[in-house]
Amino acid sequence: MTRPSPCCGMPGPTAPRRTREEVDATLQVAKLNAAELLPTVHCLSFGSGTGGAATGDFCLLELEPALCQQLEAGDSFVIRGDKDEQAVLCSKDKTYDLKVADTSNMLLFIPGCKTPDQLKGEETPSNIVHTEIFGFSNNYWELRRCRPKLKKLKKLLMENTYEGPDSQKEEDPSRSKYTTEDLLNQIQASEEEIMAQLQVLNACEIGGYWRILEFDYEIKLLNHVTQLVDSESWSFNKVPLNVCLQELGPLEPEEMIEHCLKCYGKKYVDKGEVYFELNADKVCRATAEMLLQNAVKFNLAEFQEVWQQSVPEGMTTRLDQLKGLALVDRSSRPEIIFLFKVDALPEGTQDRFNSLFSLREKWTEEDIAPYIQDLCGEKQTIGALLTKYSRSSMQNGVKVYNSRRLIS
Repeated sequence: MTRPSPCCGMPGPTAPRRTREEVDATLQVAKLNAAELLPTVHCLSFGSGTGGAATGDFCLLELEPALCQQLEAGDSFVIRGDKDEQAVLCSKDKTYDLKVADTSNMLLFIPGCKTPDQLKGEETPSNIVHTEIFGFSNNYWELRRCRPKLKKLKKLLMENTYEGPDSQKEEDPSRSKYTTEDLLNQIQASEEEIMAQLQVLNACEIGGYWRILEFDYEIKLLNHVTQLVDSESWSFNKVPLNVCLQELGPLEPEEMIEHCLKCYGKKYVDKGEVYFELNADKVCRATAEMLLQNAVKFNLAEFQEVWQQSVPEGMTTRLDQLKGLALVDRSSRPEIIFLFKVDALPEGTQDRFNSLFSLREKWTEEDIAPYIQDLCGEKQTIGALLTKYSRSSMQNGVKVYNSRRLIS
């Protein structure tokens, strides 16, 4: 097996350059066989500018092969985070925690240094290469894939929700508004992750700024659409866009009507015409949120009856439509339901579990799963999370989970 080319010692900048004879003598003292090494010899020396580079002018960053390929292809990475936040590095579609890793080996910065594979490919290898060390370090940055920190995104957009074009809020220039660039500068997530979350939040761009609709206004738009569907006796699977815009345009801006259809339906084209297939689960879920938002607790049986009466005819309500939105307490008499949103919970894993176990001492996996699903990383399961952050036991033949910590 061919070994790399030898490196001789590191003299100061004023030391004379080593000769081949001196190199061979060093190899002999080290009891190395020159025949097993590449013929090129690197002689390293410290340059006069080394001090500055070694004290923090440069940082070493360890990249996984996929990220390295992206960088070599011309992609760029961004480090994001305010002064009070732990910095993250973002590629175009992923987010990574930045951690400092110390090493007992000195890491050298050597401009133009060739690897053994590169030296093997040279037709006429050099005998001795005199190389100046530009700097050194005893640590480097390593990346660990992490969940994007998106809770702040909703917090920023909720500062100034959109209540319609006639709202007095729209005339106040002091109210906060955010462009895509503003969000990229403040949210610790990749651009693809931010754009995907904006869709989850049903946000829309109005005048170049990202806005979340005030929930009451969103429900108002939805009611306009469902009432039109009912009056025209359309199928929920085939709602024509152009007719909706013509009929509802005098009531609300056309872009808001289309945005509502995008939020609660799936767009498709049939014979050159644009249609939307309304999603019954989304419509039922929004209706449930409207009913629950003003009630601390709701009698479950009464809620289910009112809920079914409130959705458009032909749609069927089911409790599984409310995962991550509402929680049922079957231990109370009568059974009750109340609003309990997953996006209102802490972003950190331990803090999330603390909040959940503060609310309820014991959870079934079915009940807790919607509130921890988003915490699962790559190749991580809900079961693995529960094993790490909770204890299991049997209660009336059902497996339940409680906190590993004492919750005050």
